[in-house]
Amino acid sequence: MKLLPLGILSDGGPLFMYTTLIALIICAVLIIKTLLKGDKNGKALNLIKSVSLFALVWGFLGMMIGLIGAFDAISMTDGISHGVLAGGLKIALLAPAFGMVTFLIARLGIIGIILKEK
Repeated sequence: MKLLPLGILSDGGPLFMYTTLIALIICAVLIIKTLLKGDKNGKALNLIKSVSLFALVWGFLGMMIGLIGAFDAISMTDGISHGVLAGGLKIALLAPAFGMVTFLIARLGIIGIILKEK
């Protein structure tokens, strides 16, 4: 079983999903580095917080842009089936869901760093 299939990254909007993936990788690297070497001045901790918050907000921005485009397309047609609408909403929710996962992973890492320091 794949953890994150590439199809989902493309379905959720490549710009938003791949940017969030890069943010997740940055957070993971910073968390591991900080756990191994420590963070005396707090820069890494603040950077993890900022990058994870960016990923969360970036995901919601992707959803808003996708929904605006979808509603424009729906308004130009006479009718739309429930299946098409549900599929579009599922795709619209992929970017914020991935942003939330990135944010939560980073927050768990921050908790681990704080516990290790004390």
